[in-house]
Amino acid sequence: MTTPSPKIRWTIFAVIALLALAVRLPQLGERPMHTDEAVNGYLIGDLLAGKAFHYDPQDRHGPVLYLLAKPIAQLEGAKDLAGLTESELRLTPVIVGSTMILMFGAAVEMFGFIPCLVAALLFAFGPLPVYYSRYFIHETLFVAATFGLMLCGWRAIRTNSLLAAALTGLCAALMLGCKETAVIHFFALALAVFSGGVITHIVQVPRAKIVAMSFGVFIGATILLFTWGGQNWAALGDLGHAVSRFAARAGGEGHQKSFGYYFEVLDPLFIFFLVAAAGFYAAICDAAAKVRAASVMIAIYGVATFVIYSAIPYKTPWLALNLWLPLALLCGLGVEAIWLQFANANGRWIVGVGFAALMIATGQQTKVFVFDKPVDEKNPYAYAHTGEDILRLPERLEELAKARNLSQPRIAVVMADAWPLPWYLRKFSNTGFWQPGQETGAADFFITPSDVEMKDYRPDIFGVRPNVLICLWRPETNTPAAQP
Repeated sequence: MTTPSPKIRWTIFAVIALLALAVRLPQLGERPMHTDEAVNGYLIGDLLAGKAFHYDPQDRHGPVLYLLAKPIAQLEGAKDLAGLTESELRLTPVIVGSTMILMFGAAVEMFGFIPCLVAALLFAFGPLPVYYSRYFIHETLFVAATFGLMLCGWRAIRTNSLLAAALTGLCAALMLGCKETAVIHFFALALAVFSGGVITHIVQVPRAKIVAMSFGVFIGATILLFTWGGQNWAALGDLGHAVSRFAARAGGEGHQKSFGYYFEVLDPLFIFFLVAAAGFYAAICDAAAKVRAASVMIAIYGVATFVIYSAIPYKTPWLALNLWLPLALLCGLGVEAIWLQFANANGRWIVGVGFAALMIATGQQTKVFVFDKPVDEKNPYAYAHTGEDILRLPERLEELAKARNLSQPRIAVVMADAWPLPWYLRKFSNTGFWQPGQETGAADFFITPSDVEMKDYRPDIFGVRPNVLICLWRPETNTPAAQP
């Protein structure tokens, strides 16, 4: 198939990007906030209150998500934590995930038109990317920055462009500023470039000025990001501590999964893997013919990242989004390879109809997992997800406070891990959080785990996550209760 003219090509990818945006926007605020989303939302509330971002290598990630989300939330009218909404926060990954479709248009010179078109469609409508581009976490931004690094790095090496080199360094800094797992992808990309060059005998050593520009921008942008524009220089030392923390977390910490876990998350029926296998074979053929070195490199990168992520015991479904990028491009290469096997129009019609049927089935999965059953326990993407029952908690507190004529009820939350309650109680300004056994003083209402007993108080029970219940304790009289 002849590559369309630039005008037609960009029109096609722009239309797909707009359709991707249209798919991602409906019901954006209806799904309950996952604990990770709630934590990130709370940090945005701190930024809206005028506080600077402080990098925490223990349980947080880098500043890029917050740097983008704060102004977007402000443009939507958010002024403080109490006024923040789920849709205001989730619009950031929605915009990034939709805009990323345009990057496939820029990748046509690397991978070809059909592979990029197929990959763009899989990113626009696949259940995994749609689900997590409506999730207020770092992953969608991280994958977009990774793709940007590929595109800019390729152009910098091929054209010796200083601008492309600077953008390469910036994308690498954005990756690290999203998640510390960027080091895995730096390694995999370096392996892919080196091995792909050796295999295809197409080795292009970047000039010293290109390397210097990329590295310089990477260092400078990383410092600016993590110090929050120079406001927190201790973050650079904390970033060094993130290595040991990352190594400890990789061991599992309760999130251990089998080696084959990502097969189930990405493609339980193995259809995409079969098409990607054809793409991998086509990439090897390209290597033998010494053409399209990028296809060889994406094949090596895809295998490397898949093996590394599968070998690490710590696994969550959103991490699979990092594997969806090479899988989608390899699927595109596979569709192109199958397409080219047919010389006549009838055969190519069959390929086209078959891919259309696959996209329809994919769209049906997206409808079920993203919109119909977004927090269902059988949904492979709803991992330890907050249940819809928690949405009753703030409504019930408002009802009880009104009945007792309390304009600002004092709420004591006594739990070892209270998340995502700080998000759902954000409109109750007189709320405190304590660890079990700590002194709370008197309160109008208490919230505790379901295994706590309080005499002379009535509990309302709420489900937080699967098999996790909490109690809202309300006293029999209007006298503030003592602590549990």
